[in-house]
Amino acid sequence: MSARPVFPSLPTSGAALIASSNPALREQLLHRLNGRCRPVHQALGGADALAKLEKGQWQVLFLDRRLPDLDAEELLAIIRKRFPGIQIVLLDSDPAEADEEGRAAAETQPSAASTASPLEPRKTVDVIPTHPLPGMIGASEPMQRVYRMVRLVAARSNTVLVAGPTGTGKELVARALHALSPRSSKPFVVVNCAAIPEALLESELFGFSRGAFTGAVQSQLGRIPAAHGGTLFLDEISELPLGMQAKLLRFLEHKEIQRLGTCEVTRVDVRVVAASNVDLAERAARGAFRQDLFYRLSAFPIELPSLAERQGDVVPLAEHFLACMSAAMEIPSPRLSPDAIAILEAHSWSGNVRELQHVMERASILADGGNTIEREHLYFSGRQPNGAGEKS
Repeated sequence: MSARPVFPSLPTSGAALIASSNPALREQLLHRLNGRCRPVHQALGGADALAKLEKGQWQVLFLDRRLPDLDAEELLAIIRKRFPGIQIVLLDSDPAEADEEGRAAAETQPSAASTASPLEPRKTVDVIPTHPLPGMIGASEPMQRVYRMVRLVAARSNTVLVAGPTGTGKELVARALHALSPRSSKPFVVVNCAAIPEALLESELFGFSRGAFTGAVQSQLGRIPAAHGGTLFLDEISELPLGMQAKLLRFLEHKEIQRLGTCEVTRVDVRVVAASNVDLAERAARGAFRQDLFYRLSAFPIELPSLAERQGDVVPLAEHFLACMSAAMEIPSPRLSPDAIAILEAHSWSGNVRELQHVMERASILADGGNTIEREHLYFSGRQPNGAGEKS
């Protein structure tokens, strides 16, 4: 006879959401909640749960640690940040055991106002490996998390903030978000906020009409309206001047722009993805970046790991760069010698993926069409490594 599951400290009122792909667990919990909570809704996975949380007012979330589409720890971090008032009850569900014994364990988590202990390592969710994003290489666990987050949010229109050190591939993530979205057939427009002079930023972003200022001999469409229907990628958003931050915030809130030299207001449908290699929260805290804009941009943050955090990806990335360069020259791709592999894996990669790409470009040239990349072909910051074990 199946054991009855135990759900301690069940709430007695308010709207509840059950997120689990296990129908037996959902049915048992619905039975226990009968008369206690109203209404009670169900979600079949992490993405479904997040979508329902965004659309309603919920008092409690029953979250299965075993989700079919998202790591529970990642989903918890998002929920606790975006919905701090919701009570979270974590459920342990083993699909095989649930069918045979009907067993499920649960623990009540306090709201985000108090400190919550992280998930125990032994209860980490087993997630099917996610294929790399378009244009990206690597199967390490840190990158698996990035892939899952991108695929989760790609189909939506949420503003996304991609953060991470220089050279980690923030623009690649933005392009993948666009490629996997319903907007993929529309424009992908890049704005490097650090590369455009402050005096020109407003006209570049919003456009201008003929005669709006000296030298405006003809009207120009801005980068924002040029991205209509598609994605606007704001790189190095931390360098956006404070005056332009206020105007960008207004656009994000109302989806309307006004070109320089005209009173006409135009609605624009654009999905915004911003990127930063500095801590925007810290900048906002000291007044160097608008807090309201930071909160608007970070509706869905994605943190990219450094290459040092994804050491298992170093060799596959190096081989990929070699293959790309060889294909461009229509020659066979060289292999990496064991010594070269040891040195690449021992290097600290302060310049991240971009540094690795440059190292392999140099190595390919120095190999001069040879079949193998040896240790003497590897140079870091203009010098050869002293040994396979050095950390530079």
